[in-house]
Amino acid sequence: MSKVIKNKHRQADFYIICKACPLGCCNGAKPPLSSKRMKVIESYLKTNRLRIDNPFEIGDYAFPRETRDGYCLFYDRSERKCTIHPVKPETCVAGPITFDINPENRKIEWFLKKDTICPLARVLYQNKEAFNDHLKLAKREIRRLVRDMGEKALHAILAIQEPDTFKIG
Repeated sequence: MSKVIKNKHRQADFYIICKACPLGCCNGAKPPLSSKRMKVIESYLKTNRLRIDNPFEIGDYAFPRETRDGYCLFYDRSERKCTIHPVKPETCVAGPITFDINPENRKIEWFLKKDTICPLARVLYQNKEAFNDHLKLAKREIRRLVRDMGEKALHAILAIQEPDTFKIG
């Protein structure tokens, strides 16, 4: 599987690994959306003639609505892929890399999910070049999200616990 990894765009190569994953990170994830990302997604839906009414849930922070059984509205269960893959949320692109913000110095800290919850993490552990490429991409995407999020929404996102991770920087 590791030969699949080469980050050319926004994670186009991870599809094979993610499609085979039985764990389902598209279930219950509630990836955060900035108002800018919501506009990008709405434009993508319109351009591609994908009719989805009220695609976003707005609470402490915005995220894609979920189906009754907890899957992201944009997840196509029959194809096992994201219907908005080219414009999907930043944290979806960054996965299995995630983040927190250190309250003392206000710097972003980077974490990697354990391979017990993400098979892609295992591939990244085994391929230093792929890991470094993906970390660069993840940092770019997450920095964009942090920059574009409001303070209240960012605070709500940071309150979400991610126990099956370890700090990488």
